[in-house]
Amino acid sequence: MSQTDAIRYHLLHVGPLTHLEALQHYQCSRLAARVKELRREGMAIETEMVKCGRKRWARYRVAGQQQC
Repeated sequence: MSQTDAIRYHLLHVGPLTHLEALQHYQCSRLAARVKELRREGMAIETEMVKCGRKRWARYRVAGQQQC
């Protein structure tokens, strides 16, 4: 299974995904690039910017999916 396939599965069946989670679970260091590929294939993915103090990161999820 490719990284893109694994990320597609995660977004559809597990839920939202951050860069750190993608790195830990799928050894994917370029999550934004994989998300871009999925969007080009027609998958509707939303990006939420999460902020904690001075740090911020992106959390990706399928459009319309409930937040956890």
